[in-house]
Amino acid sequence: MSTARDERRLGPLDSRQPLTVEVDGELVAAFAGETVATVLLALGRHVFRHTEKMHAPRGIYCGMGVCFDCLVTIDGVEGVRACMTPVAEGMVIATCSERSAAARGRAHD
Repeated sequence: MSTARDERRLGPLDSRQPLTVEVDGELVAAFAGETVATVLLALGRHVFRHTEKMHAPRGIYCGMGVCFDCLVTIDGVEGVRACMTPVAEGMVIATCSERSAAARGRAHD
């Protein structure tokens, strides 16, 4: 299971409820109260998707749900804003990264 370094997290961790979520096929430690974007950034992932036309990388931009650059797929629902969605135990998060595409490819084999 991957764990992110504490210094990349917001606030003290000792009082937070630990959770496990799946990110691009990998089990990841998270904490209650964090957003999906927080978990992805704590893992060092800055690109959540690519634009359709230009394939430009997108991730956190505004951080408050206005720009829609941080869209990911959560529990099979596409187009969810990572910056506005709190993590939940067992949540399945898919980004449009190369790692995610490789995991999806393995699932279809």
